[in-house]
Amino acid sequence: MLDELKNIWSDGNEEERCILELAVAAIHQKRERNSAFISGFLGLKGEFIDEERQSYRFELPLTPFMHNSGRVVHGGILATLIDSAMGSLINRSLPPNQYAVTSELKVNYLLPGIGERLRAEASFLHRGRTLVVMESSVYDDRDRRIAHGTGTFIVLSRNAR
Repeated sequence: MLDELKNIWSDGNEEERCILELAVAAIHQKRERNSAFISGFLGLKGEFIDEERQSYRFELPLTPFMHNSGRVVHGGILATLIDSAMGSLINRSLPPNQYAVTSELKVNYLLPGIGERLRAEASFLHRGRTLVVMESSVYDDRDRRIAHGTGTFIVLSRNAR
């Protein structure tokens, strides 16, 4: 395996080396923040974007990992960004003894994902005690909305496992 990695690094193209770098970044992020590997591959680092902590944003570079065979952002990546932005918002707003998971996700793909950067923003639509409905959009670096989604999340107790 180590020889194969060295071979890819020395003989591979720029895109292949980028994927190896992203894999290393994903491992570091998993170790440092206990996040999912996909968060590291995507370079997800988020922030609240209002004082009441009712909306959340990811800004990230568009990398070869995100492309489909048509050289635009893969629909599954856009769905992951939408789900991750909503999930980050709700989970950062819950007390330590609770967590939320996606129970339903709907995505509309509006434009091809191209450019250098992406931005995903999420907000609450309805916040019940156990069910929360949210929305999220992904924008390209020209500030065009390329995808929009809604999701329902169920709030669970950490004690109930």
